[in-house]
Amino acid sequence: MKSSALRDITKDELLQKLDEFRGALFNLTFQHKTGQLENTAQLNKTRKSIARVLTIINELDHKTTV
Repeated sequence: MKSSALRDITKDELLQKLDEFRGALFNLTFQHKTGQLENTAQLNKTRKSIARVLTIINELDHKTTV
């Protein structure tokens, strides 16, 4: 998911997205370990999406404290 789309949603929705991405990463990792994952690039995409969400959450937290 693009960071520009993530910046338009609220912090609560970002936390929900974070949970979704972490669940997806767990499932992808499980599939990869069992040899069922065909598109291994999906692992990196999901990790980067998690990083984007965490970055935006941290930016929002920083703006409110300054």
